[in-house]
Amino acid sequence: MAAAARSRIAHLLRHLQSTACQCPTHSHTYSQAPGLSPSGKTTDYAFEMAVSNIRYGAGVTKEVGMDLQNMGAKKVCLMTDKNLSQLPPVQTVMDSLVKSGISFQVYDSVRVEPTDGSFMDAIEFAKKGAFDAYVAVGGGSTMDTCKAANLYASSPHSEFLDYVNAPIGKGKPVTVPLKPLIAVPTTSGTGSETTGVAIFDYEHMKVKTGIASRAIKPTLGLVDPLHTLHMPCQVVANSGFDVLCHALESYTAIPYNMRSPCPSNPIQRPAYQGSNPISDIWAVHALRIVAKYLKRAVKNPDDLEARSSMHLASAFAGIGFGNAGVHLCHGMSYPISGLVKTYKAKEYNVDHPLVPHGLSVVLTSPAVFTFTAQMFPERHLETAEILGADIRTARTQDAGPVLADTLRQFLFDLKVDDGLGALGYSKDDIPSLVKGTLPQERVTKLAPRAQSEEDLSALFEASMKLY
Repeated sequence: MAAAARSRIAHLLRHLQSTACQCPTHSHTYSQAPGLSPSGKTTDYAFEMAVSNIRYGAGVTKEVGMDLQNMGAKKVCLMTDKNLSQLPPVQTVMDSLVKSGISFQVYDSVRVEPTDGSFMDAIEFAKKGAFDAYVAVGGGSTMDTCKAANLYASSPHSEFLDYVNAPIGKGKPVTVPLKPLIAVPTTSGTGSETTGVAIFDYEHMKVKTGIASRAIKPTLGLVDPLHTLHMPCQVVANSGFDVLCHALESYTAIPYNMRSPCPSNPIQRPAYQGSNPISDIWAVHALRIVAKYLKRAVKNPDDLEARSSMHLASAFAGIGFGNAGVHLCHGMSYPISGLVKTYKAKEYNVDHPLVPHGLSVVLTSPAVFTFTAQMFPERHLETAEILGADIRTARTQDAGPVLADTLRQFLFDLKVDDGLGALGYSKDDIPSLVKGTLPQERVTKLAPRAQSEEDLSALFEASMKLY
């Protein structure tokens, strides 16, 4: 299975080897001497941890009404999607709100993999409702839509692109106060209950982008493992791949003190700051849980231990990447999702072509980590070992292929589609995929290796077939 893939990766390595940076600063240490003062320094000298309050426990959702009562909420917006609106997680929330005497309105038109259009529809609902608190029940699509609705209803005179990440939007800092938002995740992937990030498809450019600000993170995340029992197996798998890549990318991202520019004001310090000693802890811990429990969670829907553990891993990885960031797998995933043709993922009840986010992220991971391993090989080998590789005889120069082979085997065991080609893409689509990746500087610049358009083309080509 791996011989042909190894050959393709070897070709990719030869193609990229000439651009490898050999400078001694790429030793991944956090103790580098600071350069200039904050007013003149070219790279950052500090990092900041921002995380939502998290409450975990089986059945904890039933406390949401009391939480809103404690906040003094009088008129609440409950956001979800049409599928979930008929399932127990939403019913549990509504029962709790009624029991606590909370007045609420339901918005159940969230789009799975939201667009700017679906965001704006939710924003309009929020503006008209004049709500004083929000509850989001669902996966990342619902939580991200609710964050956007809360933001723009709290800043009603702002234009939509004002807060959207540059260069697509203006990337303005959020300075207005937002209403309380309680997130109730029903999938185990995005970690959106912990982060100040909201992702959507910008239809005009057919590419994913988003809003990133600590100000939009939920006030509270209620992580209730009972909700994971309602997830179809393919949703568990694809959600888990998002956790996997959140952990891998945040752990291998450029260190925070090598990220530039250094902000002149702390409000301009990005949510995605680069790897740092605190995010590292959460990323590695999440990766260990993925290695132990993801296959079990996919293969046995009744394995409450595995599904509960993955629900926690999603939050753990969210704490890590929400402050460190992600890089190439995510940057390249956005056009993969945005340019989808006819592919519809199994076990997703949607009326439009859909490449689930976690799948779009993980399919490029073998090629991406082959490419990035030259910078921080020890970290790449460490993550390969966590995922089951025997690295006792591995050399640092083998780090990329070792991690790539380990990931490829992991995906093969879970019967993942055989690369981008299986989603309907071909070599003819590579220029469009590269074009869609280029605006994703917020994440691609966090990769430990800079990448040219030719590099990105080679990475997409290497991802067309995995096995």
